[in-house]
Amino acid sequence: MSWLPTLLTETPEDGYELAIKLSRMAVKKTQPDDAAREKMRADYAFNADSLTNVSQVVATNFQTIAQANNYWRD
Repeated sequence: MSWLPTLLTETPEDGYELAIKLSRMAVKKTQPDDAAREKMRADYAFNADSLTNVSQVVATNFQTIAQANNYWRD
């Protein structure tokens, strides 16, 4: 089974959790080395700009998921 079988979710909150997962998977697929990701975490964990950028990526992914779910209007 695929790690991403669908963009459809029951609720907006579930959609937001999926947006976070999409964002995290993008990082993991881009940098598959666990040790390298762990080492870099210290560089961005206390950097306000990096954390803001993460929020922007999650927001973009959430927008995609919301559209796929017809903004949960059904």
